[in-house]
Amino acid sequence: MTNTLHQKPGDGWSLDERKPQVIESWMSVWGWFYQYYFRVQTEGWHHIPRDEQVLIVGSHNGGLVSPDMVMMIYDWFRHFGTQRLVYGLMHRHIWELNPALAKEAVAVGAVRANPKMAIAAFQKGASVLVYPGGAQDVFRPHSQRNQIQFAGRKGFIKLALRQNIPIIPAISYGAHDTLMVLGDIYPLMKQLHEWGMPWVYDIDPEVFPIYLGLPWGIAFGPLPHIPLPIQIHTRICQPIRFPNYGRKAASDFDYVESCYQQVLSTMQTELDQLITHIIP
Repeated sequence: MTNTLHQKPGDGWSLDERKPQVIESWMSVWGWFYQYYFRVQTEGWHHIPRDEQVLIVGSHNGGLVSPDMVMMIYDWFRHFGTQRLVYGLMHRHIWELNPALAKEAVAVGAVRANPKMAIAAFQKGASVLVYPGGAQDVFRPHSQRNQIQFAGRKGFIKLALRQNIPIIPAISYGAHDTLMVLGDIYPLMKQLHEWGMPWVYDIDPEVFPIYLGLPWGIAFGPLPHIPLPIQIHTRICQPIRFPNYGRKAASDFDYVESCYQQVLSTMQTELDQLITHIIP
């Protein structure tokens, strides 16, 4: 990839800052959390073909920490090693909220959640990991913890269709119990902002949850937290391959909607089955 979008080191606009040695240095730390803290149970990794690029589509859980996402990343490297390229699309707000964390994430393989970066990663021969639901998904109310929510975002469908890439659904259970989201008061905060009240943060956070969790007790806004040691279960599902691919398919509104609903319903069915298996 050319660095035409690259502005400065660690800004997420380059594919060249991924460092396998940094990934290796994190493996023992992730491994401890994987084995002892979250006691992860996982299945289905054989569904990821070893000789084909894929678009892994996950559902966010557990606030800004999103521990199931971190455990998924660890599992990828555990199964395929650090040399098999995978890039994760990360929201631009992370660079604004926590530049140090963003820089470390870039070394692990995070890039800006931008179609140009995803396409560049595929052109480089890499696979891509995306969580379409974003902040609305990761901070959805606790009562909706067992629901797959992508907030209507279909960019990942268009990406898969244009690049002729199969989608691998990645689901999990447990991480949304590492905190308890009571609700989202973003509409109220936005109204107050329009009346002149400044944002608590320097950016529009898109969500403004109220949640119970460590170390705050009760927290207001998208603050990071210390996740409770809840067991996490993850499942990699069978590839989803659509009947038609290409630019024409990606430009067909009804077809994109149909593909979106297929992915959504497939992931919800898989999650329901996983929960039934865990909690008979």
